Amino acid sequence: MDKGTTFLILLGGNLEKTARLREQIAGARVIAADGGMFHAQDLKLKPEMWVGDFDSSPPELQERWSRTPRKPFPAAKNLTDGEIAVEEALALGAERIILAGALGGERSDHAFFHMALACSLKARDIDVLLTSGLEEGWALGKGPNTIGLPAASMFSILNFSEVPALSIEGARYGLKDHHLAFGSSRTISNVAEGPVTVTLDAGTALLLARPFDLSGE
Repeated sequence: MDKGTTFLILLGGNLEKTARLREQIAGARVIAADGGMFHAQDLKLKPEMWVGDFDSSPPELQERWSRTPRKPFPAAKNLTDGEIAVEEALALGAERIILAGALGGERSDHAFFHMALACSLKARDIDVLLTSGLEEGWALGKGPNTIGLPAASMFSILNFSEVPALSIEGARYGLKDHHLAFGSSRTISNVAEGPVTVTLDAGTALLLARPFDLSGE
């Protein structure tokens, strides 16, 4: 992810404030989605906008950030607070989006939606990183996709459709023009040898990595 205007969207999910995360978000413009504002103080960030229905933002949090511009929405709405924040970022010219707090936690439906949203945005040439600080999701586009992962860290390729020709380089278990059927577990639990390059000619897929899990050593 090395191009264009980057927006960091703070979501309400789990977020470990690691050095790797801090490096990834450095210099990004920030929008908080409802309870994602909890992460702003720990990360020493000042969001330029706060959106949502604020049902996950207690009065003390709202008081602490009372000077932050808000865009309130009713609880009965057609979009999640996270998707609203993404739409605001796109309207402001976002070319890269980091969804922090997007994985893990108690809401598997939200985590799945974030993965699907990342793939949808990638199809529009918007680079997306999903992160919990300990786990990362990278939507993959057509052609080569190089992801900087630590050597020996674990990763998987999740495909949301058939991928007619998938290649993996820089990993313990490489592939060359492999036909990956929808629902196949062939690309689960691989080990990075450093930066990993995943190439696909068509289809929808996401690389899910655990950069601090070095059990592949």
